[in-house]
Amino acid sequence: MSITKNGQLFDKNGVTHKPNPWREIFAASIGNALEFYDLLIYGYFAIVIGKLFFPAEDSATSLLLSVASFGISFITRPLGAMVLGSYADRAGRKASLTLSIALMMLGTAMITFAPTYAQIGVAAPIIVVIARILQGFSTGGEFGAATAFVVESAGAANASRRGFLSSWQMSTQGLATVLAAGMSALLSWTLTDAQIGEWGWRIAFAFGLLIGPVGIYIRRNIDETSEFKKVAFTTKTRSPLRDIFVRDWRNMLLGTGVVAAATAFSYVHKVYMPTFAIKQLHLPAASSFLGAVITGVMLVIFAPMVGTLSDNYGRFKVMGAALVLIAVTTYPLFLLLTIWPTVTMLLLVQAMVGVLLAASLGAVPVLLSDIFPTGTRGTGLALTYNLSVTLFGGFAPLIVTVLIDSLHTKLAPSFYVMATAIISIVSVIALGRRMQTVPVSPAAQPAV
Repeated sequence: MSITKNGQLFDKNGVTHKPNPWREIFAASIGNALEFYDLLIYGYFAIVIGKLFFPAEDSATSLLLSVASFGISFITRPLGAMVLGSYADRAGRKASLTLSIALMMLGTAMITFAPTYAQIGVAAPIIVVIARILQGFSTGGEFGAATAFVVESAGAANASRRGFLSSWQMSTQGLATVLAAGMSALLSWTLTDAQIGEWGWRIAFAFGLLIGPVGIYIRRNIDETSEFKKVAFTTKTRSPLRDIFVRDWRNMLLGTGVVAAATAFSYVHKVYMPTFAIKQLHLPAASSFLGAVITGVMLVIFAPMVGTLSDNYGRFKVMGAALVLIAVTTYPLFLLLTIWPTVTMLLLVQAMVGVLLAASLGAVPVLLSDIFPTGTRGTGLALTYNLSVTLFGGFAPLIVTVLIDSLHTKLAPSFYVMATAIISIVSVIALGRRMQTVPVSPAAQPAV
């Protein structure tokens, strides 16, 4: 156990304790990996889940109900952000991180062992919906507490590397993509469609449960950040949520807009793309999952590089350039897929998507951390990120499915992404100008 004294950390023997950033990164990121793994697995098996839990007269309606239930969990994410984010600012990052991963595991277990509609009738989809709501609530507090923990654990010695260190939050999303898509591809190659529908899909969800106990153990044995401890004993706020809505609401709204394009682009390409490849391009399921694996690998590799660029050249410059790239490339990428709907083209496009995702997501954690002071950072981060994910990401699969059916074009997903890119570019410009004129807590001075 570490002891804080005069801004320094000492162990129980009085020896100076030097923070290990990699230990903190792993402790914070493991829950993020579990969260995104569960999210992707549900999206990848949307067709199977639709048939088993949301049966309808035609497959299109069944799929729509399934992706709608995917989006339902995002309704409770802002609620989870308010509750668990405030908990992180009042009780500490460690307490909130431990609670969120436990709730996440419970939701995953409910889906893993849920009886199907054929077995228990209407109770089956109710169980799935409740599990998704629970997962959404727990996920709502995960990003805020985890990102605040990593940024604050950097300390003075690593202050100039906050962008690099916090970017691993997004890099682990790439790792989760690799695991989820890899598991889905493995099941598609080794099992028949009938076996996947009967029991194979449960293996994919059960694999996610293996991560949970490790995460709980690690998070229960980490130290609270010295930056939070200092605030807790000096200027700790009684109501972080009130302070956010009274004092920092402009930063929250602009931050929500900044994340819009990145989250829409991410959910369209990482969550919906396998369904798009199967339903619209008529490619094998295993090939579509392999494309998602490549996207994940690119995100793992390039997100820390983008975080480093944000440390050297500024958060807003890096984000602005990435958003412009997304706006001008998303239509050509979908056009290439519709003209040449081959496995090779899918893999090439998904590789490019991975690089663009890293460019747009790598600087997000530190940028959002910079715009909130320590006392309300957990709440501010959680609300900003999850409002954007809920509004622009959670229902993205449902929105693009409806757009494709309504506009009768396979290029419809690109229209949605381009619209969100415009919102984000305007938000980045506005927030960058605001941060140059409106001071933030000295503990979180922005790099512009």
